[in-house]
Amino acid sequence: MTEPIADTPPPGSSGPAKRAAPASLRRQLQALWRELPGLLSDRVELLSLELQRAGQSLAEIVVLLVGVAVLGVTAWLVLWAALIALLVSLGLHLLWALLLAIAINGLGVVLALQRVRRLLPRLKLPATRRHLMVSPDPTPHPTKDHADDSPAASAAGQPVPR
Repeated sequence: MTEPIADTPPPGSSGPAKRAAPASLRRQLQALWRELPGLLSDRVELLSLELQRAGQSLAEIVVLLVGVAVLGVTAWLVLWAALIALLVSLGLHLLWALLLAIAINGLGVVLALQRVRRLLPRLKLPATRRHLMVSPDPTPHPTKDHADDSPAASAAGQPVPR
């Protein structure tokens, strides 16, 4: 009453369906191999276009930042000129008003340079370098979230315990 279908081989036999699977897989792999250069070249082309666009954007950003810096310095100078004029109008001698402006700006320079010195060790990527170095001591070193403020730490690029 139930007869097997002529197109499908009985289970467990090595009919044409089992031989077709590797051939089909081989055809798919060959097709992928043929398309691979096109897929890669499309991605390389996209990367190239995006890098070109990023370069143009970076150039525009630099030009805009130079403009902002010029305008900022101009505003800073006008502000100090106005403050000096105010001090002179209040009766302070011009020389003393200028010296006061120089002293305040000098203090700002000193504070900024101290902060730069504290940040310099971060540029050496000390935690990454310690992690990548092969050392005989496998125990982890305690790390801090912020750069150490001591001069010894900046000289060695390592945090100094307090």
